[in-house]
Amino acid sequence: MQELDRVLEQQESPALDRMEKIRAALGNLPWGETLRTAAGSFAGISLVAWLTYYFKLPLLAPSFGATAVLLYAACHVPMAQPRNAIGGHLISAALGVLTFQLFGQTWWSIALGVTLAITAMVFSGTLHPPGGATAFVAVYTGQDFSFVFAPIAVGVILMVLVALVTNNLGKGGRYPAG
Repeated sequence: MQELDRVLEQQESPALDRMEKIRAALGNLPWGETLRTAAGSFAGISLVAWLTYYFKLPLLAPSFGATAVLLYAACHVPMAQPRNAIGGHLISAALGVLTFQLFGQTWWSIALGVTLAITAMVFSGTLHPPGGATAFVAVYTGQDFSFVFAPIAVGVILMVLVALVTNNLGKGGRYPAG
């Protein structure tokens, strides 16, 4: 392991420099920030976990889990802003359902649903990577349009509301950014 560290130290790499800067920034989070992030994540995911049980959609959990990382731990990035989180999930859910309704559940319809969701998020300025998983789940589990409203809209709105509260606690809280 020491040998690998020595070799990496000798290499000049912009990617390694960026990774080191990110690690340094994350390592310097005050305990209060870390606890706030943990509290927000626990509250938001608790609400969404209940929805996944209620609607019997365990595959929905990974999509919202990724949203939690953005909303509670990286709330300053554009993809974590309310417009992106809500818009990204709703657009992706709608396009995933539409794809399933038109083409059924096949390997290529799953790929088409996710691709359409990504394209629509880019064009609408609502890029939110977990939305791709939402489109995948919509096609894979054969959802109808009620899926867009519950559990997706309900879930993402609850998560954003929790983010608005927890990310604005303490000194210097600013969410949404900008």
